Amino acid sequence: MARHGLQLPEDQIAQLQQYCALLWDWNTKINLTRHTDYEKFVSRDLLDSLTLAQFLALDETVLDVGTGGGVPGVILNVVRPDLTVTLSESVGKKARVVAEIVERLGLSAAVFHGRAEDALAERRYTSLVIRAVARLTKLLQWFAPHWSRFDRMLVVKGPSWVEERGEARHYGQFHDLALRKLTSYRIPGNDAESVVLEIRMKDEG
Repeated sequence: MARHGLQLPEDQIAQLQQYCALLWDWNTKINLTRHTDYEKFVSRDLLDSLTLAQFLALDETVLDVGTGGGVPGVILNVVRPDLTVTLSESVGKKARVVAEIVERLGLSAAVFHGRAEDALAERRYTSLVIRAVARLTKLLQWFAPHWSRFDRMLVVKGPSWVEERGEARHYGQFHDLALRKLTSYRIPGNDAESVVLEIRMKDEG
């Protein structure tokens, strides 16, 4: 973290270290992550999650779409305890593992076994956070009927985001939606640029 210029309170660092130990142990039994050392965890998972956290207001209600091994939702729950976080995961084995990790870490996050669209039927969310799930066309298609249940999407994307935006525009998916690039940043040791995109209904300003 020091090498990458990231700072957090000691108790949060200890919790993240415990998270890594639990995640990597489970990863030997079920495929949860390709980032199985501290360098990759910090430079990819933690950096993406901390960047997202900058754009989440105090006490937001957040749905992590397709959490997998818990990124970014578990990390957000650690570094932003003010947030109300739900982790959605459609694969039963992964959902059960993440639920156990959350319990072991003593976190407040809820785990929803099912598709994020179904989680939206149970409660309303301020923000959906989405990372490494699907192309924009797919995401916009899945959530098109559900915009009354959340305010915005915050999507982490790599360099392909421009091409994906063009594809979504070609299919008319931004007719009622506004997309804004909130920030861009470099992944350490990689020339590729990552971005955080905000997508919301146009009439919401």
